[in-house]
Amino acid sequence: MSKLPKLTGKEVARVAEKLGFHHIHTRGSHMVYEHPDGRKAVIPHHAREELGPGLLIKIIKIDLQITKQEFIKHL
Repeated sequence: MSKLPKLTGKEVARVAEKLGFHHIHTRGSHMVYEHPDGRKAVIPHHAREELGPGLLIKIIKIDLQITKQEFIKHL
């Protein structure tokens, strides 16, 4: 398995957009994205802070519903 790089919320949001997710709204420091098929992803955006590895894996596997390899391919 390949290791995930350290990413900010903004970088993860760019990948979500490449996957077809659209920004719906922002609540506080959390950006909410929705896919046409109904999936939703909430991505925290704290200026210049990297997401922790556990949160990044949660966003990839549960919210985006893709594998780590697919995510890395879209970086």
